[in-house]
Amino acid sequence: MRKRGRTGLMLVGLCLLAVIIIFRGWVGPGPLDKPVVVTIAEGATLTSAARQLEKAGVVRSASRFVRFAQILGNHRPVMAGEYRIAAHLSARAVLRTIQSGKSVVRLLTIPEGMPSILVHERLMANDDLTGPAPVPVEGSVLPDSYSYDKGDTRASVLQRMQDEMTRTLDDLWATRQSGLPIQTKREAVILASIVEKETGKASERRTVAAVYINRLKVGMRLQADPTVIYPVTKGKPLGRRILRSELRADNGYNTYARAGLPEGPIANPGRDAIAAVLDPADSKALYFVADGTGGHVFANTLAEHNANVAKWYALRRQRGDM
Repeated sequence: MRKRGRTGLMLVGLCLLAVIIIFRGWVGPGPLDKPVVVTIAEGATLTSAARQLEKAGVVRSASRFVRFAQILGNHRPVMAGEYRIAAHLSARAVLRTIQSGKSVVRLLTIPEGMPSILVHERLMANDDLTGPAPVPVEGSVLPDSYSYDKGDTRASVLQRMQDEMTRTLDDLWATRQSGLPIQTKREAVILASIVEKETGKASERRTVAAVYINRLKVGMRLQADPTVIYPVTKGKPLGRRILRSELRADNGYNTYARAGLPEGPIANPGRDAIAAVLDPADSKALYFVADGTGGHVFANTLAEHNANVAKWYALRRQRGDM
């Protein structure tokens, strides 16, 4: 009887040891020393996914991971995608991760007012994307953050950016104010690109738009510095003061040299800038100048404007900028 009792206790002990080993192998820390991104291919099975996890060092044994998953898992299928696996993640948590479908989110961000030459550079510099892409037509891209998967083509991501601009412009054009001196959607994008470059302050965007709308209505020249710079740099920073010869140059863009809109956009304007030129503020202002705080002060008359300019120059002298 004692012998059978000892044998029984040994069996119980062995069973408990086996349970502990299984438990630790399933919910205990995994072997991964640092986070990795693992790609589960479309149509992958639990077995093929396990091999990928073993290769990446996420699990110690693919076959053991499959056995544990079949016995202790929830039997949901694995989902294709890229997954960021944290260091020492347990086998149970790894299975839940690759079943969740919550793959890595990759974003390509195009800031408001970025010119097309820089959009192209950003696309080409992204090593997760493949293939060539043309320099987009200026003003054809809607600035935003765009999700993509590793291996997507640059051309396909660019096409989504341009499709979004088309949709956004269609939506905003349908709600435009009546009586605007803007005849086409292209003209709206051209003016919005100037507004985008003239102010980075959201609260005054519609007032800056109103200044240019008012000038167009009375036939005044827009006299926007960014339109002078564009033919010189294609939208990149000038890095110096504008030359007198550049202010006099008649190249289709210089709004000091000719009245009306320039011949094309000077950047890719965002949704808010487009909305501003299609629904400008109720203002009679014809002038604006920097106020020293990142914004502008507006004036209805030239006399008021000249006084504001004098204050701005005095502030610049006080700062040592002149």
